[in-house]
Amino acid sequence: MVPLLLVLLLALILFGAGFALKALWWIAVIVLVFWLLGFLIRTADSGGRKGRWYHW
Repeated sequence: MVPLLLVLLLALILFGAGFALKALWWIAVIVLVFWLLGFLIRTADSGGRKGRWYHW
């Protein structure tokens, strides 16, 4: 009974880790798209030249 519970627990942990990693990959792709769009769609500052779209 204990080995069966350990196998089921291991399967649950691996399933959860796989789902989390897949979700993190999608989040990383979305952030990358927004980052690239930020460089393509930069606003011009008061001097007429293109400024940074981030503030740090």
